[in-house]
Order: sequence, then structure tokens, then C-alpha cells
Amino acid sequence: MAVEDGVAQDQLRAIIERIERMEEEKAAIAADIKEIYAEAKGNGFDTKILRKVVTIRKQDANERAEQEALLELYMSALGMIKGGSDE
Repeated sequence: MAVEDGVAQDQLRAIIERIERMEEEKAAIAADIKEIYAEAKGNGFDTKILRKVVTIRKQDANERAEQEALLELYMSALGMIKGGSDE
């Protein structure tokens, strides 16, 4: 039984260490992304809009179209665009 406990402990330790390495890599990548946004801002780009574009590009076409249609419907209902209920 002691050998099995030792193996389980070794596996657990290996898993934890792998997760820790990935967390370190994730933090490094996040810092790199932050630098890219700072560079973009320095070049006159709106980082809030850049983040939105990145989010939109992650969506598939159907999901994006559905969200855009709902956004237009809601904005129209609030009178924020032509065809709204406040016309």
C-alpha cells in the first residue's frame, strides 16, 4: 500500500507542478498582452475598442450575427437608432 501512496503522491505533485508552470506562463503571456495594448495606445488606438474587436473575432459568425441583431433590436426599442419606438 505504501508504494501506491507514494505513486499517488508523486502523481499529485507532478500535476500541481505542471499547473504552477502553466500559471507562470499564463502570467507572462498576460504581461506581454498588456504591453501590446500599451504599444497600441501609444500609437493612438483605443484599447477598449481593440479588446472588443478581439472578443468579437473569437465568436463564430452565427453567434456574432445573433448578438448584433439583439443589440440592434434593443437599441431600436430604446429609440437609440432609426426605427425605434420613440419615433
